[in-house]
Amino acid sequence: MRYPESPRGDVVDTLHGTEVADPYRWLEDPDAPETRAWIAAQNELTRGYLEAIPEREAIRARLTTLWNHERWGLPAKRGGRWFFTRNDGLQDQEVLCVADDLDADAQVLLDPNQLSEDGTVALANWMPSGDGRLVAWATSDGGSDWRTWRVRDVQTGEDLPEAIRWSKFSTIAWAPDDRGFYYADYPPPTGPEQLVENQRLRLHRLGTSPDDDPVVYARPDHPAWGFQPQVTEDGTTLVIDIWEGSARRNRVYLLDLTRPDAEVTPLLDAFDAYYIPLGKRDRTLWFGTNQGAARGRIIRIDLDTPDRAQWTEVVPEAPETLSRAALFGEVLLVEYLRDAHSVVRRYTPAGASLGEVDLPGLGTTVGFEGRSDDPETAYVYTDFVTPPTVFVYDTARDQSTLFRRPTLDFDGDRFTTEQVLYESAYGTRIPMFLVHRRDAPHDGDQPVLLYGYGGFNLPLTPGFKVANAVWLELGGVLAVANLRGGGEYGRTWHEGGILDRKQNVFDDFAAAARWLVDQGWTRPERLAIQGRSNGGLLVAATLLQHPDLFGAALPGVGVLDMLRYHRFTIGCAWASDYGTAEDPEQFETLLAYSPVHNAVPTAYPPTLIVTADHDDRVVPAHSYKFAAAMQHAQRSDAPILIRVETRAGHGALTPTSLRIAETTDEWAFLCRTLQMTPELPG
Repeated sequence: MRYPESPRGDVVDTLHGTEVADPYRWLEDPDAPETRAWIAAQNELTRGYLEAIPEREAIRARLTTLWNHERWGLPAKRGGRWFFTRNDGLQDQEVLCVADDLDADAQVLLDPNQLSEDGTVALANWMPSGDGRLVAWATSDGGSDWRTWRVRDVQTGEDLPEAIRWSKFSTIAWAPDDRGFYYADYPPPTGPEQLVENQRLRLHRLGTSPDDDPVVYARPDHPAWGFQPQVTEDGTTLVIDIWEGSARRNRVYLLDLTRPDAEVTPLLDAFDAYYIPLGKRDRTLWFGTNQGAARGRIIRIDLDTPDRAQWTEVVPEAPETLSRAALFGEVLLVEYLRDAHSVVRRYTPAGASLGEVDLPGLGTTVGFEGRSDDPETAYVYTDFVTPPTVFVYDTARDQSTLFRRPTLDFDGDRFTTEQVLYESAYGTRIPMFLVHRRDAPHDGDQPVLLYGYGGFNLPLTPGFKVANAVWLELGGVLAVANLRGGGEYGRTWHEGGILDRKQNVFDDFAAAARWLVDQGWTRPERLAIQGRSNGGLLVAATLLQHPDLFGAALPGVGVLDMLRYHRFTIGCAWASDYGTAEDPEQFETLLAYSPVHNAVPTAYPPTLIVTADHDDRVVPAHSYKFAAAMQHAQRSDAPILIRVETRAGHGALTPTSLRIAETTDEWAFLCRTLQMTPELPG
């Protein structure tokens, strides 16, 4: 394969006495003519390869058919109205709707598909006011993390004149009178790669210029601090969740909203654990926390006696991992992860057990949000073969009512899900989900896609994806490994895969691959690996360490230059998991596995690197440099390709049409490289 030229520069950094070459530093400039020409040439090569795959059009047609089904987001109830998103099937972006009650016809309140011709302006966030008369809504352009907030009148459908820009990594909290809201923004950036620092918490009053919004709280002495606002339901207190980077630790400060001269005061000021505000009654605040409990517990703090010795434990640590909780009237709902699937328990506000909520199966629930004085809330249930299904839950009567269930041409009964345990390095037992046809032969020759993440305390739980449904229909087996570094088993599990223990995550992933081979599911030539973001790092690092173990690799939007990741946009926030090259010991650890620096001449399996040139979270230079390094190092005929989407970001808000196009190319690539001969329905 004739790869486009990737000139090797002479950049060499000396870090802690070690010379480190960085020959593709020039690819860090996203708008340089040389970079744009390189992207165009790489995309042309990749398109030529993918378009020659015979199965590609059938895969695209099946993805389009299966994606074309009505689906709904999690409803929120405010002021007697229900707000929720809906997609009629192939709309590029979700549409915000409103209904007076669940049985009434919904009205379109905001259709972001009308905001751009190519469908790349997305509704990124929305928050109704307490009385349900207004909705603050935020857009993202081209997949960017930057948000622009506006306010829409629900009755008229008209927007107020103001627009708030340069907000990022923040939702909003409506003021008690619903005539303004708290939000966080950053100083306007001077370039697309600039470090994101010095967030400010501000108050916007409707009808005024955002330029005049007062700063409620800022800490220029701690430029990495960020602020998430929450106003208690009684309107007396602004709770400020202070975060730093991606560590699962925060501080909590309070502002008394009943006193005009009040100042922000610390309540929890140690960054020693996470503290999630759950609700306030009189002078008492409830929190979910992992302070003193690696898997989490619920505590109560009296604001008049806030010393740690005076805290009250409401729900003690359980064998399962606490994921979220909410206070509704006389019911405290607590969601747990039991071996990476959801369990929801009911308690009184004092902690007395009221039993478990009956869920549809061993899957994932999201939701249970709302006002504590309203017994109605909503949740979404999903698993690997069940599309997201919306239920309304009566907290007082412990009763779930179906709100919306998608209908699509997919026979989930053809497939089964099992959970296995396999052994990784030093005897650690790792759980893994396997999803496959019920009649799949155990012949050691199945095409298997192994997916992983393993970082930032984020769990991988069962969930339906159209892309995975088509992979199963293609005859593939889906394996999802719950690696260390994730959030499946609490703080200890997470910390077992970070900093100088990051290699554990790669070892866990490689052990999953060996288990799949040893147990007779597949062979290396028919085993592919996939991951995105931190999972892209996982795939790239494991690929480089074990090139003979896999038949194909799909690293997506990965963090791949571990010596310089912290120099771009929000990269410095990931130091809690990775460490940085500024520290001599961490430098040695990072250099040992950094994909950009460890592509050595050898025979690598077919690899399709996926990124987007508008990704301002994990900047695309990571993938550019890795692709150039891999193409230079490749010593076999297997292709090393990169696919660069030019109107998308990190992935979450990618238009439906671009999702279909990307998945089409990924599955076509696997069909060719794993030598699959699929027969798709229809």
